[in-house]
Amino acid sequence: MDSQLYYLCGFGGPALALIFAFILTRKINAADPGNERMQKIAAQIRKGAMAFLKTEYTILLGFVAIMFCALFFGLGEDGSRTALAFLVGAVSSAVAGWVGMRTATGAAVRTTNAAKTSLLDALRIAFSSGAVMGLTVVALGTLGIALLFFLFGGLDGQTALKASESIFGFSLGASSIALFARVGGGIFTKAADVGADLVGKVEAGIPEDDPRNPAVIADNVGDNVGDVAGMGADLFESYVGCIISAIALALALNAGRITELWGFTLETDAVDALKGHLSLFPIILAGAGIFASIVGTFFVKTNDEKHVHAALFRGLLVASVIVLAAAYGLTTVMDIPIKVFWSVIAGLAAGVAIGQVTEYYTSKDRGPVHRIAQQCETGAATNIIAGLGTGMISTAVPVLIICASIFFSYEWCGLYGIAIAAVGMLSTLGISLGVDAYGPVADNAGGIAEMSECPPEVRQRTDSLDAVGNTTAAVGKGFAIGSAALTAMALFASFRTEAQKAMDAVILDGGSFKSVLTDLELTNVNVIIGLLIGGMLPFLFSALTMGAVGRAANKMIEEVRRQFRTIPGLMEGKAEPDSETCVAISTRAALREMILPGVMAVVSPLAVGFIFGTAGLAGLLAGSLVSGVMLAIMMANAGGAWDNAKKYIEDGHHGGKGSEPHKAAVIGDTVGDPFKDTSGPSLNILLKLMAIVSVVFVPVIVAAMKS
Repeated sequence: MDSQLYYLCGFGGPALALIFAFILTRKINAADPGNERMQKIAAQIRKGAMAFLKTEYTILLGFVAIMFCALFFGLGEDGSRTALAFLVGAVSSAVAGWVGMRTATGAAVRTTNAAKTSLLDALRIAFSSGAVMGLTVVALGTLGIALLFFLFGGLDGQTALKASESIFGFSLGASSIALFARVGGGIFTKAADVGADLVGKVEAGIPEDDPRNPAVIADNVGDNVGDVAGMGADLFESYVGCIISAIALALALNAGRITELWGFTLETDAVDALKGHLSLFPIILAGAGIFASIVGTFFVKTNDEKHVHAALFRGLLVASVIVLAAAYGLTTVMDIPIKVFWSVIAGLAAGVAIGQVTEYYTSKDRGPVHRIAQQCETGAATNIIAGLGTGMISTAVPVLIICASIFFSYEWCGLYGIAIAAVGMLSTLGISLGVDAYGPVADNAGGIAEMSECPPEVRQRTDSLDAVGNTTAAVGKGFAIGSAALTAMALFASFRTEAQKAMDAVILDGGSFKSVLTDLELTNVNVIIGLLIGGMLPFLFSALTMGAVGRAANKMIEEVRRQFRTIPGLMEGKAEPDSETCVAISTRAALREMILPGVMAVVSPLAVGFIFGTAGLAGLLAGSLVSGVMLAIMMANAGGAWDNAKKYIEDGHHGGKGSEPHKAAVIGDTVGDPFKDTSGPSLNILLKLMAIVSVVFVPVIVAAMKS
C-alpha cells in the first residue's frame, strides 16, 4: 500500500499539477491582451523581466558549476549522488521561476483588459497566473524528491538512509538558486520602486504609474523578478527542505526513541517497517496537498470587490480541510501513530495563525496601519518611528505561535514532528503561493491601466485586486517566515544527526577526537562564539542588501531627475521617457550586488565549522535562527504597514493624495520597500541555506576535526 500511495502522490500528483498548470496557461494566453498601447507596455515589461532572469541564470551557471564540482569531488564516494541531486534541485528551482515569470508577465495585461468587463474576469486571470506558479513549484519539488529518493534506493530499507543523505543535495541546489533570486530580484525591484516614488510622486507630484515617469516600467519589471520569481524560489526551497529533513529524521529513529515517543515496543523488523512508513509519509502528504490545492482553486471566485479577500481565503480553507482529511486517512492506512497527524495540524494551524496576525499588523483596514497614517500628520520622522515600533511589536505573537508549534510537535513526535509540522504548514503551497503570487500580477495590471489611459473603472477594479494583493503578499511573507523557522529548526536537527553519524563512523574506523563537540553546552567557548557570530550574520546580511538597494536607488533617482530635466516635453506628456536605461540600471546593480551576500551565506558556515568545529557551527545555526526570525518578521511587517498606510491616505484619509501627510507616507513606504521586499524575505533563505550547507558538508568538517 505504501508504494502504491508513493507512486500515486509522488508522481501522479505532480503530473496532474503540471497538466493543470498547462491548461491554466492556455486559458490565460487565450484571453484578449487589449489594445496596441496596452500590448506595447506589456511587451516592455516582459522583455525587461525575461532579460534580467536570463542574465541572472547565466551568472548562476558558474556558481552551480563550482558547487557541483565541490560536492562531486569533496564528499567522497557519495559525492556523485549528492552533486546530481544538487544539480536537479538548482535546475528545478530555476525552471519554476522561469515558468512563473513568463506566465505573470503575460497575465498582467490580460488582467487589465479583463477588468474592462468585470472584477470576476480580472480576478480569474490574475489568480490563475499565481496558481500556475504555485502548482509548478510544488510539482517540481515533490517530483524531484520522489524521483531522486526512488533512484537512490529510498524504497529499499537497506539503502534508504543513504538515499536520504544524498537528496539533501536537492535542497542545497534549491536554496542556492533561491538566495540569489530573492536578493537579486529584491534589489532590482526596490531600486526602481524607490526611484519612481521619490522623484515621481514626491518631487514631481505626478501619480503612481504615470507613463511620464521613466522608472515605472522598471518598477513593474521588478514586481515580477522580486515577488514572483523570488518568492517562488523562497518557498520552493522551504518546501523541499522540510520534506527532506522529515525523511532523514524518520530514518534516524531507533527502537528506544519510538518507545519513548509513542509508548509501544517493537521488534527490529517492525521498527524498520515503521521508519519506512514515516519516511514516505511527508512525500505522500505533499502529493495529497497538490490534489487539495487543485480542488481549492475552483472555489476562488467573486464579482464583489469587497469579497476578493474572502474568495481567496475560501480556496485556501477548502484546500486545508482536504489536506487534514487526507493526513488523517494516511496515518490510518499507513499504520502511523496518530500523533503524527496532530503534528500536521500544529503546522497548518500555525501557518494560518501567523497569516492572520500578519494581516492584522499590515492591512490598511486595521488599527496599526491607521495609527501609522495618523503619525504622518506630523511628518516623515514620526511616521518612520511608528512603523518601526509596529514592526517590532509584531514579532511577539508570531514567535509565540512558532514556539507553540515546535513545543507540541516535539512533544508528540520528537524532532520528526517539527519537520512534519513544517510539511503540514506548506502542504497547501500549491494554492497559498497562488494567492500570494497573484498580487504582483494585479499590481502590474494597475500599472498598465494607468500607463495606457484605460477608463477609470478599470483602474478602480485593478486597485481593488491590488489592495487585497498587498495584504496577501504580507501574509505570504509571514507564512514564508514561519515555514522558514520550522524548516531551519528541522535542518538543524538533521545537522546534529548527520554530525553524530559522521563522528561515529570515524570512531568506528579507529579514529578519535580531542573532545566531543556535538553538544550545545554554554560552557563550551566554541558554542558561545558560534552563537554570537550566528546572531550577527542576519544583521550583516541585511546591511549588505539594504546598502545595495540604497546605492542602486541613488543611481535610479539621478537618472529619473536627468530625464525630467533634459527630455523636452516629457512632463507635458508630449515625449516618451527612456525606460530601457532605468531597467538597465536596476539590472546591473542587482546582478553586481547579489554576489557578496550570496557567497557570504555559503562561506560563513564552512569557515566557522572548520575553525570552531561542529560545536561552533551548531552555535552559529542556533544564533542565526533566533536573530534572523525576529529581524525578518520585524522588517516584513514594518514594510507592509508603511506601504498600506500610504494607500490608506491615498484613499482620501488625512488629506489624501498630494497632501503633506501623503508625502510623509511615501517616504515611510520608501524606507519600508527594501525592508519588506529585499532584506526581510532574503533572511528566510539565509537561515535555510546556512543550515543545508552545514548538513551537506558536515562529514568533511568532522573529518578535519580528527585528532
